[in-house]
Amino acid sequence: MNEFQGETVTVIDKINVPYGKEIELQNVTYENGFSMLRLRIKEGKRYTMIDLDPQSAAQLGGAIAAWAAENQV
Repeated sequence: MNEFQGETVTVIDKINVPYGKEIELQNVTYENGFSMLRLRIKEGKRYTMIDLDPQSAAQLGGAIAAWAAENQV
């Protein structure tokens, strides 16, 4: 758990994906108690961070689960 500029970050999971990339899921809680799900995507030396509210995270999770179910080998 890390604290930075009024936010507390807890790593939920790390997923290694094809082509040497890594996705880290983080719970970010702000001083006011509001929480977001942060997707931290590492591509080589570059990082992309996307913060999702609970509704957006649920929608993304559902879309990913549906795609995975259709494309299981």
